[in-house]
Amino acid sequence: MKQHIYLMIALLTPVLAQAQDRVTGHNFATRSEVIAPNAMACTSQPLATQVALDIMKQGGTAIDAAIAANATLGLMEPTGCGIGGDLFAIVWDAETEQLYGLNASGRSPQSLDLDYFVQEGYDKIPPLGPLPVSVPGCVDGWFELHSKFGKLSMDEILAPAIAYAENGFPVSELIAYYMQRSVPYYIRQGFPNVAETYTVDGENAPGKGDIFKNPKLASTYRKLAAGGRDAFYKGDIARTIADFIQAQGGFLSYEDLASHESEWVEPVSTNYRGYDVWELPPNGQGIAALQMLNILEAYDIASMGFGSPEYIHHFVEAKKVVFEDRAKYYADMDFAEVPVATLVAKAYADERRQLINADRAGVYKAGEISAGETIYLTVADEAGNMVSLIQSNYRGMGSGMVPPGLGFMLQDRGELFSLEPGQANTFEPGKRPFHTIIPAFVTKDGQPFMSFGVMGGDFQPQGHTQIVVNMIDFGMNLQEAGDAPRIDHSGGSSPTGQGGEGRGEVHLESGFDYETIRALMSKGHQVGFARGIYGGYQAIMYDAEKEVYYGASESRKDGQAAGY
Repeated sequence: MKQHIYLMIALLTPVLAQAQDRVTGHNFATRSEVIAPNAMACTSQPLATQVALDIMKQGGTAIDAAIAANATLGLMEPTGCGIGGDLFAIVWDAETEQLYGLNASGRSPQSLDLDYFVQEGYDKIPPLGPLPVSVPGCVDGWFELHSKFGKLSMDEILAPAIAYAENGFPVSELIAYYMQRSVPYYIRQGFPNVAETYTVDGENAPGKGDIFKNPKLASTYRKLAAGGRDAFYKGDIARTIADFIQAQGGFLSYEDLASHESEWVEPVSTNYRGYDVWELPPNGQGIAALQMLNILEAYDIASMGFGSPEYIHHFVEAKKVVFEDRAKYYADMDFAEVPVATLVAKAYADERRQLINADRAGVYKAGEISAGETIYLTVADEAGNMVSLIQSNYRGMGSGMVPPGLGFMLQDRGELFSLEPGQANTFEPGKRPFHTIIPAFVTKDGQPFMSFGVMGGDFQPQGHTQIVVNMIDFGMNLQEAGDAPRIDHSGGSSPTGQGGEGRGEVHLESGFDYETIRALMSKGHQVGFARGIYGGYQAIMYDAEKEVYYGASESRKDGQAAGY
């Protein structure tokens, strides 16, 4: 049966892609790249993209525009983000010609410890309710970015999102689909304040084209614009959050919120065929993409060809090797000794590569070393500043916990802690959980080349790797690199302590031919039916010779790349 399904997929290769190939020579591109001389914004919602452009036309920086777009997305795409979640960013500052990294992820409650979960009989932290809620870091991240790189006032930056929240906006198609799946589920679970926040009539989630308003979120944004980050972490908002979570049986306190701080970190890089690819260090999983690229660099990927069983096999095996390291080592570096320099070193990749059999799918263990939905956006301005920003609540909308009167849901990132004692990512009070969301950046000869990201939980390092390989090895342009069919391997060990050894399953998006699928099966891979969740890509590339920006947006979502 499965073979018949794949044969049907192979026979139904999109006609539009074939037509595009005949016109431009780009096999998979769904549209042309967007090109502009002054500025570029790429987000997963067209109205948010337009907000970013408007902010830059008013004299704001790319960072101002990114904050404005993120605030707008918190209203318009609550299925992926919001101020109840965390944020990570990589910024290219044109004045200093330097990259800066920001880790704006929150910590676990100080009054909650591992013994509580043991005594209550939990083998993992539940995904919903008050227990997985960690401190939301997004708002502090906005103000840290703004204080370092902003130009307009926060009142001006948040004004577009406030206006849309008060007056309403038409919900776009894919976001409406996810809201109609998610909101009724949270309501059925009995979580308070969901219906009055996320429905159009107290009962029904908005559909495509319905006008949706969130006046409570508008009020919260106004408080942030007037009172700064302390209005969120030390004022009435913090008290409302803490009182609500504790009334629901959780542990997050006012003191947890009041003591929160973001952290400026040094981005980490590896050189892949002359391009420096940059990620942030753990508690995120960004360096997994660097490890995968280091392993793949020794192979002649270009000669294998895109979509070939040889390329897919080596890609999947590299992923499996690296994710065992991810499960063992990646965690909050304030609590665990994470050997970042060793993990991203070429010599370590040489050692790990020896485990891979070119003809057979393998099972691997972590190396011995001595020594959930999301939004991604990227913006570039006329001065040459670029920002790569990712922000999420986890598991789509988050924990189900909507504090009264505030207009947003709190994240459930705490679910990603392990409850097994002695692991790097084991739950501890005041600790940041392992994080899946990662922004990326690429430089060439010390100058900005590309700002990009790919949403999608465990898929994200795989997505980052595929974008880089598509462009550098397979010669795709910025749009085609994101539109090309994707590979997603699932299974193996996890930093949560779940899972274990095994070959896992290879999921291939439609567009790969049946002969490739059969060849992968002959190598021992279990190939699963395409599930349709392969991330959400946005990217900006700077052409220094022509002095123009190229923009690309995910064809699988509602987004838009636009410039001026």
